[in-house]
Amino acid sequence: MEQQFGEFTASELYCPKCKISQPVRERLLLVLPTGELHEFTCSRCGTSLGKRTVTGPAVAAPTRRPRSPAPRKLLR
Repeated sequence: MEQQFGEFTASELYCPKCKISQPVRERLLLVLPTGELHEFTCSRCGTSLGKRTVTGPAVAAPTRRPRSPAPRKLLR
């Protein structure tokens, strides 16, 4: 059978402080060699509602390109 869904991301979670399901904000906490750790917080009160780890290939550090020399001014 073919896989129908790759991954899920929560859009609303129950907040114990607000006592109702609330929209959540997802923010990146850590970048680990095994993946990324994300935290879900209530968009109304800011309470932490959960975490998830996204696994995948290791993220390589961005490579720096050498800077091109500044254009020269012609002296006359």
